Amino acid sequence: MSLFKARDWWSTVLGEKEEFDQGCLCVADVDNSGSGQDKVIVGSYMGYLRIFNPHPVKPGDEVQPEDLLLEVQLQEPILQVEVGKFVSGTEGLHLAVLHCRKLCVYAVSGALGNVEHGNQYQIKLMYEHNLQRTACNMTYGPFGGVKGRDLICIQSMDGMLMLFEQESYAFGRFLPGFLLPGPLAYSSRTDSFITVSSCQQVESYKYQVLAFATDADERQETEQQKLSSGKRLAVDWVLNIGEQALDICVVSFNQGISSVFVLGERNFFCLKDNGQIRFMKKLDYSPSCFIPYCSVQEGTINTLIGNHNKMLNVYQDVTLKWATQLPHIPVSVKVANFQDLKGVIVTLTDDGHLQCSYLGTDPSLFQAPKVDAREINYEEMNAEMKELQKIIREATKPQDILPESEKERGVIVTAEVSPDLDAESQAIESEVKAEAVPSITVKITVQSRVAAQKPNLAVCVQAPLAVTCDQFVFDDLEPDSSETVVLSVFLKGNCTPSELEGNCMVSYTIPTEMSVCSLISGIPRVAQCSFSLPLRLVCFPSQPSKAANHKLTIDTNKPPVSVVEASNRNYFIDPSEGDQANALGFQFLTGSKTTLLASKTSQRYRIQSDQLEDLWLITKELTRRLEEHFKKQNCKDFACTYSGSIPLQEYFELIDRHFELRLNAEKFRELLSERAVQFRAIERRLLTRFKDKTPAPLQHLDTLLEGTFREVIALADAAEENQANMFQAFTKLKSATHLVIMLISLWQKLSTDQVAILEATFLPLTEDTQELGWEETVDAAVSYLLRTCLSKSSKEQALTLSNQLCMPKDTSRLKKNITLFCDRLAKGGRLSFSTDLATQQAAVMPGGCATIPESDLEERTVIPGSTATFSSHRQITKQKSK
Repeated sequence: MSLFKARDWWSTVLGEKEEFDQGCLCVADVDNSGSGQDKVIVGSYMGYLRIFNPHPVKPGDEVQPEDLLLEVQLQEPILQVEVGKFVSGTEGLHLAVLHCRKLCVYAVSGALGNVEHGNQYQIKLMYEHNLQRTACNMTYGPFGGVKGRDLICIQSMDGMLMLFEQESYAFGRFLPGFLLPGPLAYSSRTDSFITVSSCQQVESYKYQVLAFATDADERQETEQQKLSSGKRLAVDWVLNIGEQALDICVVSFNQGISSVFVLGERNFFCLKDNGQIRFMKKLDYSPSCFIPYCSVQEGTINTLIGNHNKMLNVYQDVTLKWATQLPHIPVSVKVANFQDLKGVIVTLTDDGHLQCSYLGTDPSLFQAPKVDAREINYEEMNAEMKELQKIIREATKPQDILPESEKERGVIVTAEVSPDLDAESQAIESEVKAEAVPSITVKITVQSRVAAQKPNLAVCVQAPLAVTCDQFVFDDLEPDSSETVVLSVFLKGNCTPSELEGNCMVSYTIPTEMSVCSLISGIPRVAQCSFSLPLRLVCFPSQPSKAANHKLTIDTNKPPVSVVEASNRNYFIDPSEGDQANALGFQFLTGSKTTLLASKTSQRYRIQSDQLEDLWLITKELTRRLEEHFKKQNCKDFACTYSGSIPLQEYFELIDRHFELRLNAEKFRELLSERAVQFRAIERRLLTRFKDKTPAPLQHLDTLLEGTFREVIALADAAEENQANMFQAFTKLKSATHLVIMLISLWQKLSTDQVAILEATFLPLTEDTQELGWEETVDAAVSYLLRTCLSKSSKEQALTLSNQLCMPKDTSRLKKNITLFCDRLAKGGRLSFSTDLATQQAAVMPGGCATIPESDLEERTVIPGSTATFSSHRQITKQKSK
């Protein structure tokens, strides 16, 4: 036990899954025993009322059953319990219980038991008041200076103070400018009620002013009635504290001097009767409850403040005198007297942990054992020190956290795609308008070589593809065990995907020796794999088309092969057609068609389609299958090249379309914001009219509200449709970008590292957002390459780029940079991240190549309808020589 922990004197747990708040705890001699011993009264939101008479419990013993004097379940939730002189004709203490719509006053009495089980206690209902308004909290006291009895004031949720003179209802008054209820307290010295309003102000109202103010039940009044029935409710004093209050307490330990304590969210205030600040304390924690409990020195007051760090602090005015640790976060704290022990701290948590404790320290009784006197063996100590240092070095290496035997992959995940489409499609909620949307089964196996804890499998495919289930949670895997799951992949969105690949990732933890005996869960690890989906998942065979808007020709250095021979698993051609099948037609599920033509004489293959983005998947599949075909024939020098023009103009049209939809999304957002502001303003006007005591015509505000609401709904629908169109445009743009990257790599014969730089430059985002879009990200990346590895001079390298990425006004700069990027690659530029400028310049301008002026190109804009054409540097030199 820590030195400054609260000493547990008595504790118990109330019920199961019950909730409590600051008003649910009260301590008093509720049964009028006259012994001066307090009882603990607790009410819960579940309607249970409990009264305890705690007795000291030895450590390890359980609470005795006779400590619970009474437990009864009432019909409604209990908001607050208080003890006072609430019954006329007697000065005995009675229990007041506040429900949402009822106030009940009970008498608690005990009878001597005839058996060993102890005394018997019971409650008797003295009277009750049915409330017309939902209650929030209450306070009590000798309102108006009455002697020998207490009156009750209840604050409702809508700001009405309802005053009860014991068995009868007195009057009700509405607080001015009310929005939300705050804590409420009564000061007997000034005969006033003190609360904190929603304006973060401490407000005081005299009881006499409340009594003579206008009745809250009178809604329609004339000027004559106002003069005759009373006056408007006026506040006595106001103090702005600048924050919401958690609780208010009024104490008076000295005759003639009282103080108002206010516990804020970050500050603790002590006020005089007239609202002036005596002192305040800024708290460096979040408080939960408080109570001023005594004055041990003239002119000072001691206060207990509990916080959400499970601490209970004792302050003498603003000076911290003691801090003690509690086992739970208290929501209410009281100070009580039990038997011969005075000043016991009673705390209650929101989940029902009731504890009686006292302050003190636990002295350490541990005594170190005597050390046996023996000679020191320095050789053994040195050997042990070296062994320990070796263990420390091994443990501090990030890459060597695991022992040597566990460095290998502990968990292996594999994915197997079914060779056939599903006989019965598993596609659900697909937006594709085709007659049938196929699906294909993927079998994923997780094999564990070590003990793996909390393994979670996540399967991800890029939209518009989707899976039937993307998350799997397994039990802990034992060594040499495995788990297998089966799922289906299908096309969900109504557009052609840019990639036919998926990823599987398994996250798990490996237990260590430290995790077995501590709170450390283990070493986190991740295993992943990828899988490729067949092309026929998104398209089906169709008749080849001779005419097309976009055509690409891929050259090879090997004799042509028929389409049937190039595909080891061809699902589009009947094998009986044989060598006659040199043309293939593909129709995507979205409706577009693409044709593949193989030349019989030349070493060329042509892909053509009406849409530029539809060429990507077919071109990628063609090059992949050609490489596999010649690899099986042990042909190592096979290569594909591209000598045509890069279709930049068509590519720029896709960029403009995507950027236009982004601009539309921004306009929809601004319009929605304007209409929402207008809608809220009309609502405030209507609310003011409805709350006005004097009815006034609405002046067509309801019609304006309905029209604004319809505009908001129409704008939201249009923004949602634009978002769907922008997603499709971004998917098309990614497909076209993949195609441009492939054509540039085949055109310039780029290495794998250079292709990786191209992909990182033109495909930096997997998802497009308004905050960070594709255009500004690619523009920054291309600009960086133009000023580094593709720079023409040191002057360009000295230029600085902007540190902020923001949405551009148009795409002219981006298209200009992409055009310049391709031009510099055509002149011999090479992509590299080398920091050596000399090597960089030598790589950019090979020997014997003169610098070609680019001033005309940089100032030139792309003319609509024209096609930008770039040929290899080798071809340019040949044409010049001719």
